[in-house]
Amino acid sequence: MNAEIVAIGTELLLGQNVDTNSAWLAQQMALLGVDVYGFQQVGDNEKRMEAAIKGACERSQVVITTGGLGPTVDDLTRKVAAKVGQKTLVYYENLAKAMEAKFFRTGKLFPQSNLNQAFIPQGATLVPNPIGTAPGFILKIDKTYLITLPGVPSEMKAMFEQTVKPFLKGLEPVTSIIKSRVYRTTGISESRLNEKIADIFESSQNPTIGVLAHPEGVDIRLTAKASNEEEANKLIDALGKILLTRLPNNIYGLDKDELESIVGQMLMTRHMTLATAESCTGGLISRRITQVSGSSTYFLRGYVVYSNEAKSDMLKVDPKMIKNKGAVSAEVAEALAVNARNQSASSVAISTTGIAGPTGGTEEKPVGLVYIGLSDDQTTHTFKFQFTGDREVVQLKASQAALEILRRHCLGLSLTD
Repeated sequence: MNAEIVAIGTELLLGQNVDTNSAWLAQQMALLGVDVYGFQQVGDNEKRMEAAIKGACERSQVVITTGGLGPTVDDLTRKVAAKVGQKTLVYYENLAKAMEAKFFRTGKLFPQSNLNQAFIPQGATLVPNPIGTAPGFILKIDKTYLITLPGVPSEMKAMFEQTVKPFLKGLEPVTSIIKSRVYRTTGISESRLNEKIADIFESSQNPTIGVLAHPEGVDIRLTAKASNEEEANKLIDALGKILLTRLPNNIYGLDKDELESIVGQMLMTRHMTLATAESCTGGLISRRITQVSGSSTYFLRGYVVYSNEAKSDMLKVDPKMIKNKGAVSAEVAEALAVNARNQSASSVAISTTGIAGPTGGTEEKPVGLVYIGLSDDQTTHTFKFQFTGDREVVQLKASQAALEILRRHCLGLSLTD
């Protein structure tokens, strides 16, 4: 069985809202063994909606739409679905009464415009909405099932779970599932990663391999199709072991693992404590660390020393060093890390100093230059990076590099490869 998903709403095309519904639906469809062949986004325009839905129905066995089921004049999904299916819209009194009762229970007046939501294409199967007022419906159009759901994520998910999922299971016995696992890497470029896995990327058909680069690193997605979850896991495990041998130092987690959580767990299990001294990252490392529940057991102190005066006043960096070497230098990064560790009495400290941009760069020290320092009770290391991207991306990359240095330090891995 194959499917398409059509997200409706001009706000999506304007970038005012992000379409998370389609991603969630695709995940659910994969678990049902349904191949999602495509996504569309279309604004609240009757002709363009008709073209999008009609085209999807001609290509796919199942089409799911989200959005456009509200009570206002720009909510056109009901009208367009009826037109594509060559059906008339029928007013259902029981739906209208149920909507009015929901408003009554909340003590709110019932707007008459909500009665528009009581119109459903003739012959369609109702998809009840247990949370809101907008019902969905399932309409058979030739060999295609058109399933309409609201755009509000909580309503859409509840309606899918309660009605749509059982309906899809009943259409066709589930003979296979699609399962994915993401191997998260950092500290390696997409091109270098490709060199290390190009052969298995080209030869593997099940699982298939996908690569996604982003500022924090590169994700490798393995997707297996199998008769059940256990078989899918075996297929993924086998290829995953190969990835781990090819990228032993770069894979730090799976699926939605974040580096700050991985590092925090390592610090906790090793009974280590941490301090940070941040200039160019402006507290971003501390923020990421403290977003993890339980971080107070290992994170002792975070210094934000953005100005030269703060570096000297708060962490006793010699002003002569700053003047002679520059605030953005290996020497200052080292001093920040050493002094932060000493003042906080932590096991380890990490520091950053750099030029996040877009201004402040020179030919000798361009925008994106960042030095990171790491100090423990035995030694201190400094690392030089030249990041690309805008200010926010440079700061994010610097924070990720600092956390990766911490991870490798905890594991006793090389800090430079």
